[in-house]
Amino acid sequence: MDGIRETFAGMPWWVKWVAIPLLVVFVFGGVITSILGALIGFVFKLLLLVALVGGLVFLVKKFAGSSTKSSYDKW
Repeated sequence: MDGIRETFAGMPWWVKWVAIPLLVVFVFGGVITSILGALIGFVFKLLLLVALVGGLVFLVKKFAGSSTKSSYDKW
């Protein structure tokens, strides 16, 4: 670990903060993009599920409110 620190200690700032991150993005850009795409897709589907379930609950309570009360009274 000290060898890596010594190597980077002698480098100019632009190599550490510009060139190396650009190389990482160039090499692993496809992996990073696919992971972010999958994460964003998962969050979108989760929010869509929450909205659909909420809409279904709202519709059931709105349109079947009076009929379900009478069926519960029979129990």
